[in-house]
Amino acid sequence: MTIGDLSAMWEIVGDDETMYAWNGAWSEQENIDGLEKQICGYLENGFGRWAVVLKETGRVIGMCGPMWWDTDADRVLEIGYLFNRAFWHNGYAAEAAIACKRYTFDVLGYDEVFSLIRDNNYASMNVAIRNGMLVRGRYTKHYKGEDMPHYIFSVRK
Repeated sequence: MTIGDLSAMWEIVGDDETMYAWNGAWSEQENIDGLEKQICGYLENGFGRWAVVLKETGRVIGMCGPMWWDTDADRVLEIGYLFNRAFWHNGYAAEAAIACKRYTFDVLGYDEVFSLIRDNNYASMNVAIRNGMLVRGRYTKHYKGEDMPHYIFSVRK
């Protein structure tokens, strides 16, 4: 992703329905901060969430990729995904997540990859399952002063 993707990301993170697992839309500043965090991740780690681009139109429809994330007990390499609601239920998230899993195993050389999913986000759980992942545990993410229970999914090479 680049700073030029800010408006495409705003269509996603600025939408309450899309961001229900985060208890609602992000602010414009959170959108800017989130995109800057991804760009810094590329510089620090050589990877991060990437823009998912619809081949037919060149439109950015989401983001997906590996990123380091802390749980209550461990730091894990997580494949995260977030898509524009207008493109849900087309298989794009699963396709992107599977490709990112392969990248994590084959290029980065890791033996296990995770997806951390809010306990009310059934669509993302289904993507993780399609990616060959199983529930390995639970943890609570603390976000904006709230406790948000999450499942820890993973798949091993």
